[in-house]
Amino acid sequence: MTDFDPLRSERRLIVYIDFKSPYAYIAKDPTYAIEDQFGIEIDWRPLTLDIPSYLGSARLDPHGKVIENNRTPQQWSGVKYAYRDARRYATLRGLTLRGTEKIWDSSLAGIGMQWAKQQGRSVLRGYIDRVFERFWKRELDIEDPRVIEAVLAEAGAALDGFAAYRSGDGRVSHAAIQQQIFAAGVFGVPSYVIDGQLFFGREHLPMVRWLLRGKRGAAPDIAYRHFAVTDSVSNSALADPLVDPLTVCIDFKNPKCYLALQPTYALEAELGVEFDWLPLLVSPLSRPRESQSDEDRGTRHRRIRAQYYEHDIRRYARSYGLELADLYRAPDASIASIGLLWVKERSPAARRAYVDLVFKRYWSEQLNIEAADEIGALLREIGVDMAGWSAYVGGAGREALDATCTRLRDAGLFDVPGYIVENEIFFGRQHLPMIRWILSGRRDEPPI
Repeated sequence: MTDFDPLRSERRLIVYIDFKSPYAYIAKDPTYAIEDQFGIEIDWRPLTLDIPSYLGSARLDPHGKVIENNRTPQQWSGVKYAYRDARRYATLRGLTLRGTEKIWDSSLAGIGMQWAKQQGRSVLRGYIDRVFERFWKRELDIEDPRVIEAVLAEAGAALDGFAAYRSGDGRVSHAAIQQQIFAAGVFGVPSYVIDGQLFFGREHLPMVRWLLRGKRGAAPDIAYRHFAVTDSVSNSALADPLVDPLTVCIDFKNPKCYLALQPTYALEAELGVEFDWLPLLVSPLSRPRESQSDEDRGTRHRRIRAQYYEHDIRRYARSYGLELADLYRAPDASIASIGLLWVKERSPAARRAYVDLVFKRYWSEQLNIEAADEIGALLREIGVDMAGWSAYVGGAGREALDATCTRLRDAGLFDVPGYIVENEIFFGRQHLPMIRWILSGRRDEPPI
């Protein structure tokens, strides 16, 4: 397909989806809403993910027991949370989302999508809706040509020529555009491309709306919305009920935590609540490797994903007016974390000033967070009682930090910023709208 451009279209908005992605499924209706609200026609495109190449693989029996596993513990933690999180939002919108028993080859379903797309918006939507809904109810085999043909027919598509298309030109064109899509840096779904800019994940829908409106007003932050239709069902209950039911976990060396400060403060002020701010030491961001001529798909995927995340973090930092030095520095944040525990114990009212200054100065390279004397000087600057600080850093403070991190990890916390609200775990500031909704008594979300 010589005229195919992964980042350009005659239509204003490109959306990439894969039917085997739960996040793409729950992004579908909010994306339809944008299409309808702005009176535009989206350029829907299939992106067939090669999940094993970057996330390992596994196979389950019909009862959910793992019978084949090629994933690390870290990969399993991420996959399990992703499914719980997607199911949490799906349940609130009345959608059924059952975990799959294997990693499906969704290329045939993508080819069917290409065929439906040629026959108009109504056929395309009908096809997308049916495939997503039935696949995630485990009622549809997306690898069976007869099943895909039946769904196309039900959606109103003409089938004359489809059998030849799916095994001939359609298969060839699908394979070709998959290579071009990946080469252009589009690596996951749902992905949105507007004005040549790539946004990965439905948390960027506020930004997509803002761009479609002509950038009127201040640029919005990432946010998950569109969930308040039924009572909440918990899908990520804490393993340790002793953790405070209103907690936020941070790591000073993590830029995502810095970006989460202002929106989290705003939520505290709006609702008159205060989170229990706790330190949780996590691995630093991984610096993208240099491109190699012999890199395999998994290595290339991790590289372009890391490059995308750096770009994404920096563009939202700019909207907040924040300085961000090298994102990949990997200091030991223990001393700064012990300082947070000290403030909580000795001068709780100074907690916000401490958190603000540590983040601001670390990310502008004005503070060595590994140096006890520099952290001590900052504590004195904000008026915290320092009697016993030197002994605390090397003794009880270290023990308290280790105990805090262990307790949080045992409760299921493995990333930051991590929020605990009513014994549910949320990773990332994009969940703040749902957290607001929960803490506000689950009232209907205002229209946006």
